[in-house]
Amino acid sequence: MAVHVLGAESVRLEYPTRVILDSVTVGVAEGDRIGIVGVNGDGKSSLVGILSGRITPSAGQVTRRRGVRFGVLGQTDDLDASATVAHTIIGSRAEHEWAGDPKIRDVIGGLVADIAWDATVAELSGGQRRRVALAGLLVGDWDVLALDEPTNHLDIDGITWLAGHLRTRWSAGTGSLLVITHDRWFLDEVCTTTWEVHDGTIDSFEGGYAAYVLQRVERDRIAAATETKRQNLARKELAWLRRGAPARTSKPKFRIDAANALIADVPPIRNPIELQRLSVARLGKDVVDLEGVGVRYGDHEVLHDVTWRIAPGERTGIVGANGSGKSTVLGLVTGTITPTTGRVRHGKTVRVGLLDQQFSQLADIGDDRVREVLARTKAIFHFDGKDLTSAQLLERLGFSRRHLASFVRELSGGQKRRLQLLLLLLAEPNVIALDEPTNDVDAEMLTAMEDLLDSWPGTLIVVSHDRYLLERVTDQQYAIIDGHLRHLPGGVDDYLARRSATDRAPSAASPPRAGDGSTAAGVASVSGVERRRISKEIASIERRLDRSTGEIHEIHRRMADHDHADHAGFRRLTERLRETEAEAAALEERWIELSESLG
Repeated sequence: MAVHVLGAESVRLEYPTRVILDSVTVGVAEGDRIGIVGVNGDGKSSLVGILSGRITPSAGQVTRRRGVRFGVLGQTDDLDASATVAHTIIGSRAEHEWAGDPKIRDVIGGLVADIAWDATVAELSGGQRRRVALAGLLVGDWDVLALDEPTNHLDIDGITWLAGHLRTRWSAGTGSLLVITHDRWFLDEVCTTTWEVHDGTIDSFEGGYAAYVLQRVERDRIAAATETKRQNLARKELAWLRRGAPARTSKPKFRIDAANALIADVPPIRNPIELQRLSVARLGKDVVDLEGVGVRYGDHEVLHDVTWRIAPGERTGIVGANGSGKSTVLGLVTGTITPTTGRVRHGKTVRVGLLDQQFSQLADIGDDRVREVLARTKAIFHFDGKDLTSAQLLERLGFSRRHLASFVRELSGGQKRRLQLLLLLLAEPNVIALDEPTNDVDAEMLTAMEDLLDSWPGTLIVVSHDRYLLERVTDQQYAIIDGHLRHLPGGVDDYLARRSATDRAPSAASPPRAGDGSTAAGVASVSGVERRRISKEIASIERRLDRSTGEIHEIHRRMADHDHADHAGFRRLTERLRETEAEAAALEERWIELSESLG
């Protein structure tokens, strides 16, 4: 029987203008790994604040087992600006005490290996402060951890490390985790229960994000007509989850039969052939060509000899560590950055739209009301075979009509992102570049954004640390590694395998010493011979899977064109199709086995 750790009974949280939580009862037991999702502003952080004792509810009570150690990472830190990185993370503990602890070394190597050990907090960027705060929390011993948006400011390597750390931090059936995040891949990797906070209540679902999507669809089907729009988006997302990468579709994260029944009549999320045809019609054959491009800032060379010919209708995701040059590549594509060497050529018909991290499109309209901004745009926008007004398109992005009277400067981060994307689409570019589009965006908005991009006929380039989004809206991925642009046939997992095999840290035996000016890189783990062997086999399997997938598509094409009077020939094609599909299934199983052995 699960041991109760903490809980809330009939809790109500009310402010003068609205009720955040209304008669909510929840419980957390030993071994729980709970993901908390919901629209921004619906009370996720408030719920964690109440459970942790940082917020006093208006009514109801919170119970907690005696002696429970509760660690919390909020969305803002309260670090001492004058303290060093070393003191902030490990406090006054003697060096031999923490340096000899492999768990502490792993945390430091996973989160702050690139930060000077004797730097003060005041010298750090916002992202570095966030990682230092997270590291300082994780080196402690806690019975319950509550993390509010822990993946913010982490690159894909850091997010993958954090997921692995949280999976193995406690032994089975011990410790409790509450995590608020919009990173859907992270939810699936870490959580076994999902709480959805909405309309002052909390609905609990068994499983991670994929299971939550399925159960939410079932709930919406029962609730019927009032949830039609939301249900259709969720079903489309579920269809992608079931038809996506082998690692996602093969793991038993939800009931396969039920999922297949729900998506039986859902078409593929994109028609790549039709979208490419439309894209060529709008763009022509020349889009953007990077030829031998290099970019240098002072003595630091960010990109070296990059050649990339972007095709019409191409949908590409770009990954890489923080500071590797991802935004620089987008600057080259959009024309805002001039290369130091090489050249960039733009097609004559190219119109580039950039969604950046700084909301630059909104800089000059902060004192305008949203309604006034929309009134200046074109009256009708043709999208996905339908004529929509700008207000209807904004509503499709989940923007409430009651906010149309708000000043742009008063909008939340998520609302600004919605408006920014709308203005980008209304400008009708034929090449869109998205730079970290998931910042300040909740899962509902991400789903709506993905739905819009599915039907957008143009070239799409996305820079993001959100691997779910990358795999969802792009058809191929590249990585920036050591200043070079590398194609990733196996997607994000290919990138992680390459990074793992490079032995980024020289040794696990040389922890940094306070005051010597070194970074914490010396405490990162070495990948090992066995890890490299497994990574090589994974890469080999991915190449064979690509060939098998191509052969399956070719057999389907030949079967469609085949003369059905030739029964013997059609039977041979059918047998070959079964053999190839069986081979692909075996490869997928081996791929999953090896990937899970890497953690």
